[in-house]
Amino acid sequence: MYLYKATCPDIPTPKQKGGQKERGQSRCSKQNTGGKLYPPLVCLRSNSQVELKHLEEFLNVHTLSLQDSVRARTGMAYRNLGKSGLRVSCLGLGDLLFLYFYMCVHVFQVAEQLMTIAYESGVNLFDTAEVYASGKAEVILGNIIKKKGWRRSSLVITTKLYWGGKQTNTQTDSQYTSGLSGLKGSLQRMQLEYVDVVFANRPDSNTPMEEIVRAMTYVINQGMSMYWGTSRWTAMEIMEAYSVARQFNLIPPVCEQAEYHLFQREKVEVQLPELYHKIGVGAMTWSPLACGIITGKYENGIPESSRAAMKSYQWLKDKIVSEDGRKQQAKLKELGHIAEKLGCTLPQLAVAWCLRNEGVSSVLLGTSNAEQLTENLGAIQVLPKMTSHVVSDIDHILGNRPYSKKDYRS
Repeated sequence: MYLYKATCPDIPTPKQKGGQKERGQSRCSKQNTGGKLYPPLVCLRSNSQVELKHLEEFLNVHTLSLQDSVRARTGMAYRNLGKSGLRVSCLGLGDLLFLYFYMCVHVFQVAEQLMTIAYESGVNLFDTAEVYASGKAEVILGNIIKKKGWRRSSLVITTKLYWGGKQTNTQTDSQYTSGLSGLKGSLQRMQLEYVDVVFANRPDSNTPMEEIVRAMTYVINQGMSMYWGTSRWTAMEIMEAYSVARQFNLIPPVCEQAEYHLFQREKVEVQLPELYHKIGVGAMTWSPLACGIITGKYENGIPESSRAAMKSYQWLKDKIVSEDGRKQQAKLKELGHIAEKLGCTLPQLAVAWCLRNEGVSSVLLGTSNAEQLTENLGAIQVLPKMTSHVVSDIDHILGNRPYSKKDYRS
């Protein structure tokens, strides 16, 4: 998948900045009110690493970025992670590497394809965890980044530590209090000097909150991570971490990773907005399609190639065939009519519905092939169509809008 088709001559290099105007340059770029050149993006004729390097050099000379240029073409939006200064794409790529380790023989090739599609579509956020395939997912992620030659500053890499119960072979019994040795292992596997955000996945009931906050502050001070966040923490636990950080002059969390989709709304729409407005904690949500339920593929049973057919996902199968699961499928049929009126698919409607929430910094996508990823990325084009009237119709069908004294949704 390539960025652009050729419509003009060679890409000008930084050396030509002060020289004569090349033939055909007027078709590639023009001067804006500040006298700067717009990047000649339409000139990229192939996936040549040399041409891509020239393009990035040209953009850097004119104080532009490849990510900003891609954004203009795809419509990708960027938001601050909570009230921090970290800018993330509103759509990120989540646990595909973890899934593909079990579902695909050519895991590296497929993962590279998906990451390339995402990156070229303006996605800068890539999320993983040390427990995904016992650390092998992080190895694959790091190898792809190295192979593609992507600038580290153009990526936002996040990882998670501690699964809240069973320990993995990548973890130690006292990982929080020993300077998070698990994070050091993650950095080695990804061949990175730092991650942008490290998440404490599920609270550790065996470790006092002060030790957890001190450990996270330590890894940030050591340059192993820029920020830290929480995953699957309650609002009370997040508030406790913030209070401890302020009491002992430590660094508080900036983000909570939470499940959010059409059938799971309470935490993201009621609890997290309060935390955002009070202490600046943002929301990075996952499973916008409810583990594939919202795609509609389970309407007529469990396909053999689906996630619910796997032994490790028996809980998902039970959920789908339950009475509540059948009611959800009936609601999805009605939502399909709204998607049809908007000119989109049901998955695109579901992802755009998540994005319409201003309190959500980014929605993590988990896809199994390039076609699904491309479809889900198309939700960006649906977002402007999510008017208050459309959202009201969706709420009427779902009948599960959580009660909140203050409605922070857009």
